[in-house]
Amino acid sequence: MDSARRDRSIGFLCLGVTAFGWALNWPLMKILLLQWPPLFARGLAGTCASLILAALALSRGQSLGVPREAIPRLLFATFTNVFAWMGFGTMAMKFVTVGEGALIAYTMPIWAMLFAWPFLHVRPTIRDILALVLGFVGVALLLSGNGYAFSAGKLFGIALALSCAILFALGNTVNRKPLPMPPLVVVAWQVGLGCLAMLLLGVAFEQPDTTAITPLGLGCFVYMTLMPMGVCYITWFETLRRLPPISASTGMLLVPVIGVVSAAIILGEPLGLREIGAMVLTLGGVTLALQKA
Repeated sequence: MDSARRDRSIGFLCLGVTAFGWALNWPLMKILLLQWPPLFARGLAGTCASLILAALALSRGQSLGVPREAIPRLLFATFTNVFAWMGFGTMAMKFVTVGEGALIAYTMPIWAMLFAWPFLHVRPTIRDILALVLGFVGVALLLSGNGYAFSAGKLFGIALALSCAILFALGNTVNRKPLPMPPLVVVAWQVGLGCLAMLLLGVAFEQPDTTAITPLGLGCFVYMTLMPMGVCYITWFETLRRLPPISASTGMLLVPVIGVVSAAIILGEPLGLREIGAMVLTLGGVTLALQKA
């Protein structure tokens, strides 16, 4: 019993580290994007992080080999889980606030619930419809600040944030069977391949000025490399090993909440009744969707 209690305590500690680490990445990424373009910044950080993850896997005696039959699924997961989630989400930060980007991105369980109907033949229930309504009303409330008068850039940012949530949910619905490799190796390959593609596109089309970065920006870059794409993946695997999946997934709702609050503190982004109401509605819908999952 003491061992089980200790396991749960360590699991919740790891969950907290993961949530705070991923949440703080949102406002710090916004700071970095003032100095470096999104694909280049996220691509370079992720490529460096993948090398660290690969080295860690090797130090644990894990092989980096990929079975031939797993390559198509690995590439599909790389696109949905890394290129779309990280790439589109980072580009969205150029056009929307941290609160808008994080809250829209974390509607992914609602989209996964919708994808379960055509792909897994799981029909939506009344509770599922309520989750969808709550989520959409929450996002609509968040975006209503200027009476829905959006600039072209704002609409593009909203589309990018929605795309990253929808594609991530699609990937997790379609590619449900685990890849035949250790989780750390899977993440190293996905982050490496997805972020290398971002880096190459960033160098080719964004024309980054590497000398433009300041000490503050460099600190944000180091954090992005080591914490959300390094330490947090390790603590997330420990969370999944020690806690029930529903507890771990529901705990991840802390990420957009902490992200919005930290953006208000660090960046001075608005945090009033509208933003709080939007979080309550949207995350209420997401919670219902996670309970179904």
